[in-house]
Amino acid sequence: MRGSIVVLVTLVVAAILVAGPAHSAPGRAVVIVSGGDAVSPFTTPGEACRSGLAAGNTDTALRENLLAAGHTVYTSPAMAGRGPVTDQTGFGAFGDCPITLPEIMTVDSTASIDLAGEHLARFLSYLHDTRGVDVVDVVGHSMGGLYSRAAFRVLQSLGSPIRIRSLTTLGTPWQGSFLSDYANGLTTLADCAGDTFCEKASQAMADEVTRLQTGSGREVNQGYLMGPQGWNEYQAGVLDRIPVVLVGGARFTHPGPVTVWPNDGIVSNRSALATDISDRVLPHRRCASFDDTHSIYVSDAVGLPWATGLTSESRVFEVVRGAIDGADGALQTPTRQGC
Repeated sequence: MRGSIVVLVTLVVAAILVAGPAHSAPGRAVVIVSGGDAVSPFTTPGEACRSGLAAGNTDTALRENLLAAGHTVYTSPAMAGRGPVTDQTGFGAFGDCPITLPEIMTVDSTASIDLAGEHLARFLSYLHDTRGVDVVDVVGHSMGGLYSRAAFRVLQSLGSPIRIRSLTTLGTPWQGSFLSDYANGLTTLADCAGDTFCEKASQAMADEVTRLQTGSGREVNQGYLMGPQGWNEYQAGVLDRIPVVLVGGARFTHPGPVTVWPNDGIVSNRSALATDISDRVLPHRRCASFDDTHSIYVSDAVGLPWATGLTSESRVFEVVRGAIDGADGALQTPTRQGC
């Protein structure tokens, strides 16, 4: 189903973009962080998996685009469960990866947000200690955006010398996912308005939450994230000196006042653009939205080309590059552009 709402804010994109090719300064790198239930290998600028998708189904296309633009790019390892990353079969298969990092610095993409953040913080510290990375631009897909924020808080609490220069989130459930809202009994299938894909995905999330009992799936909902006692409020201050660009997907729409629409198949556009997140938590933000799905996995599931996914879309890549290239002066520009 093709969405009718396409928010292409020309002025916002123009403000994000800067002229000239991108060249990484010494000690500076881009780190891509994949989302919930993802399995992604560790890759370096010159080393990636030799078979299948070189950096997994979330990171491969984005990594290639940023490398081609002259950036130094690492992908953080993630495993759907405890342990180091292993070769994968099925959708998004990869193998023959040259480096496997230990479990302690591998994001468990089914674990709680804060535990995943602790592992990600160790990974970023590893890049600093072994590869001289002092300044990081983070691109987080889906839950990867929340894992990244948790990691920043850890690094700041430890007085880490690593400077987080920018954060760009793609389809991140800042305010929760409607799938988890249903799985945790906060909403009903009526919010799907009869859409078969929405209903099946919501029920699958409920099954996963029941199976795991704890972790990201149980936390990525309005009840846990929002409100005066919510996880977001306890992150206040973490992003004070970090410019944030939020990208949402609005591929799927439904007529009428149904709160979860438009969405990307997993996350509502309102949540991806942090519409209800206070300036206390998110002081400086810019937003862009496209008629995209959450990922190539969702696009594939509904019979759409991979290029319709936020993780494999040229317009999204343009915004990501612009967010990174313009990060140094971003805090001096007006906030909430396009939001």
